[in-house]
Amino acid sequence: MARAGAVSHVIPSTKRDVVVIGAGIAGLAAARWLVQHRPEIKLTVIEQDTRLGGKILTERVDGFVIEGGPDTFLAYKPRGVGLCRELGLEGRLEGTNPDRRRTFILREGKLFDLPEGLTGLIPSHFGPMIRTRLISPLGKMRMALEPFIPPKAPGSDESLASFVRRRLGREVYDRMVEPLMGGIYAGDGNRLSLAATFPQLRETELRHGSLTRGMLHARRHKGNGHQQAPRRPASAFLTPRTGLAEIIEALERRLAGADVRKGLTAVRVAPLPGEGYRIHLAGLDRIETSSVILATPAFVSARLVEGFDPLMSADLESIQYTSTATVSLAFPLSAFPRALDGYGYIVPQAEGRPILACTWTSTKFPHRAPDGFALIRAFIARAGKEDLLAADDQALVLMVRTELDQVMGVRTTPILQRVFRWPQAMPQYTLGHPDRLARLERRLDAHPGLQLAGSAYRGIGLPDCIASGEAAAAAALSHVQSMEKERRR
Repeated sequence: MARAGAVSHVIPSTKRDVVVIGAGIAGLAAARWLVQHRPEIKLTVIEQDTRLGGKILTERVDGFVIEGGPDTFLAYKPRGVGLCRELGLEGRLEGTNPDRRRTFILREGKLFDLPEGLTGLIPSHFGPMIRTRLISPLGKMRMALEPFIPPKAPGSDESLASFVRRRLGREVYDRMVEPLMGGIYAGDGNRLSLAATFPQLRETELRHGSLTRGMLHARRHKGNGHQQAPRRPASAFLTPRTGLAEIIEALERRLAGADVRKGLTAVRVAPLPGEGYRIHLAGLDRIETSSVILATPAFVSARLVEGFDPLMSADLESIQYTSTATVSLAFPLSAFPRALDGYGYIVPQAEGRPILACTWTSTKFPHRAPDGFALIRAFIARAGKEDLLAADDQALVLMVRTELDQVMGVRTTPILQRVFRWPQAMPQYTLGHPDRLARLERRLDAHPGLQLAGSAYRGIGLPDCIASGEAAAAAALSHVQSMEKERRR
């Protein structure tokens, strides 16, 4: 029963088949998968916030489409496009502007073209790397020695920074790979696990003895196999026309018949005697369920399971997170002395700036701003620099305006500004992450019907999170069905 005076949320007394805790993209994908594969399932979704979608947050204002969190997803990872197709959104997907493919790197206050052909952080074409002014002649000579560097013997996990410096040299890492990596993880490459972030690099080193030889081998054998390679999409990144919130809105419609509860906080999960779980809610009664999917940040999941599995809780708690913020500003195009002739720029940590990256959103996606206007989005803070976020919103806006003044000569007052803060938002796959995941898998085996999903485990992108939620849903349904078979015997 609810406490006297508490807001009334009636929770059905019938035991649930599955409860999904957390309604970000992973939790919603899990719930939708369950409804699709078993429409009669007794399903409850619990979300602490008053809206669904987690870090996907789109605002549509006066013709501007403003993303507070992610703005695209990788086209080649199947479950992003796959889910959009199943939701009827495939025809609304748009790629990045094909006429403005340039991306820049900031160095000593000036913008330099990012060399073409960087595949998985590693150069795949020689010409652009030879011509780039980002790397000194000595740095290029060091990079040219890569085929002669012997592979490291198999053993313990290695950091991403250590691997790239070992194979390609410090300059390539500091001036190119580090800012690219920072744009993905907002992390410290000296602490990020190579095996958890870019395992294909280590596999290439071990298989071919060299990244260069591996790249040449891939180019020689491209399309020579008996099976035709899948066609790559025209754009590496896709997004619905009016923002990623279209996906959340479509998922919410698909769950219209399910028991979706917003504004509820799960405080504890406890196994029931025999089978199933009891979920305790803040200020409310409890829900009993055969299976539970924790699609919450790892530190939240740690608190939920602490009472019955402290070892699992400790491993979940050890997954670190970085806080970030995005600031979106709109200006008349006339405010820019230089053409916005690319997707924006990334900033190496060595530059010592508060800005991690600056996206020229209205160039990257022209439909995101009315004609004659520019929409700019800056990312603030990275691992080790989160103290910047102690500043208030106006101070964050001032940081971005100062950046635009210094780098692009923009001194006009923005006609629109939005600040989005994301505390503990970016999971960090630090050294030892694969071993941590293996331990979590063993602990989950000891608790049938309990599943984990989300960005903290095997990929932070939207397609990874969707796949994670759907895999958890399939495992939960399998458990429910096995319990039903047992009861019928």
